[in-house]
Amino acid sequence: MAEDFKVAQGSKADMYADLFEQAKSIVSTESDVVANMGNVVAMLHFTFGFWWTGFYRVVDNELVLGPFQGPLACTRIANGRGVCGTAWNESKTIVVPDVDKFPGHIACSSESKSEIVVPIIVDGVVRAVLDIDSAQLATFDEVDKIWLERLVASIAERLVEK
Repeated sequence: MAEDFKVAQGSKADMYADLFEQAKSIVSTESDVVANMGNVVAMLHFTFGFWWTGFYRVVDNELVLGPFQGPLACTRIANGRGVCGTAWNESKTIVVPDVDKFPGHIACSSESKSEIVVPIIVDGVVRAVLDIDSAQLATFDEVDKIWLERLVASIAERLVEK
């Protein structure tokens, strides 16, 4: 149950490993994708203290804002635009150490300094993306990439409409 969520201590990998098991457990008992997205976002945001954590869903050939935590966000993003649109278009995770150096970056907030976007792929099609921003440069590394990809892959079908 969500009420039982505990933030692990230790290395970043330890924290992800613990969050991974708890997130799988929480979404396994809930069929509503919005509820699942909301809980996963809250778990990530609370565990790591990111600047912005949220999902964008593919709706009518654009990314539409889903559950998130943090300041106001861009509501719609075109395929191929910004980090989120590029991750969607290329069907791959993108890690950006300095968003000001990413060609075509969409500045939803000037406070965002680095970003990671992980596509959620079901049946070979990107159905949503997980977008996480940090107020610090170079926050995200291979540990984040590996664990976030593992997390969304393991619960992908609980995060998108069928």
